[in-house]
Amino acid sequence: MAYLELKDINKIYPNGFHAVHDFNLSIEKGEFIVFVGPSGCGKSTTLRMIAGLEDISKGEFLISGKRANEMGPRQREIAMVFQSYALYPQLTVYDNLGYGLTLQGVDEDEIEEKVTKVAAILGLTDYLDRYPRALSGGQRQRVAVGRAIIRKVGIFLMDEPLSNLDAKQRVTMRSEITNIHKETGATTIYVTHDQTEAMTMADRIVVMKEGVVQQIGTPKEMYFDPVNMFVAGFIGEPPMNFIKTSIKDGIATIGENKLDLKSQFADKISAYEGKDIMIGFRPEAILPIATDGAFSMKCMVELTEMLGDNTNVYVNIGDDKAILKVNPHNTPAMDTEMEFSVPYESVYLFDPETEMRL
Repeated sequence: MAYLELKDINKIYPNGFHAVHDFNLSIEKGEFIVFVGPSGCGKSTTLRMIAGLEDISKGEFLISGKRANEMGPRQREIAMVFQSYALYPQLTVYDNLGYGLTLQGVDEDEIEEKVTKVAAILGLTDYLDRYPRALSGGQRQRVAVGRAIIRKVGIFLMDEPLSNLDAKQRVTMRSEITNIHKETGATTIYVTHDQTEAMTMADRIVVMKEGVVQQIGTPKEMYFDPVNMFVAGFIGEPPMNFIKTSIKDGIATIGENKLDLKSQFADKISAYEGKDIMIGFRPEAILPIATDGAFSMKCMVELTEMLGDNTNVYVNIGDDKAILKVNPHNTPAMDTEMEFSVPYESVYLFDPETEMRL
């Protein structure tokens, strides 16, 4: 039996807006689950239903097999970290960390022991006598996380906890939250719109769009085995390239390039003869030379972006555009022709109408 179960969960507001549609997910104890998707996709609403902050319109939420729909947040033994730090400005870091324990009637010696331990884990030992206004954004976020984990609850819910931090702080806090999860073993559900956070932190990812779950899987499954164009385009940076073309005699034409799809994908394209098809490939999957076992294509270089460890090359392939990742030491000049190849195993085919992968 799964630790947490969401069965056909729906959220419908009084004005008729259907925010979450038939959400189904089973979560094992100790898993780190990340809900990811664009703004307004329903991920935070789903988290708030799990927390008990939003009513569930339809469906059932179970904790250890027991129906939890009618339970209040306190009964669910859940700790939540919000996008805003929600610290008490009149309390020191020490008192902010221990506040929840004080409300529970825990004695002062035990509070001191737990606060000291959590502060050490989060690198806050030297800041216990400071007030929130004297802390950096990253330090305040660590206090907010610490206030959640000190209660030793079974479920942590985190709603965009790193969105207010700068890029360097986000990288640091990602690793800290991952380490905290390993140490506490608590079941964690984390909401973000940042696919990098999802890929680096999650045991499993739930990709949502317009209130509907698109795919559930490990980061590796999301990247290498996307079920549709939305997931393929959302996971990965830069996003997957998509080129729409038609098939004639098993051949796809992209600009001046002829791709013999029938030799590699005959079973997938048999129903698309004379019809449109969408070809996808990731920027980093390309090879900068023509080679066996790959489709070769010629293109014109429009723009280059030197990023240090790689260069993004924006190209025109006939009337279509694509982004290629290349070695920065072999960056082509702008307004020149270049040739690249895409290994057969790195080519994805999609139905342009349903956007589902073939």
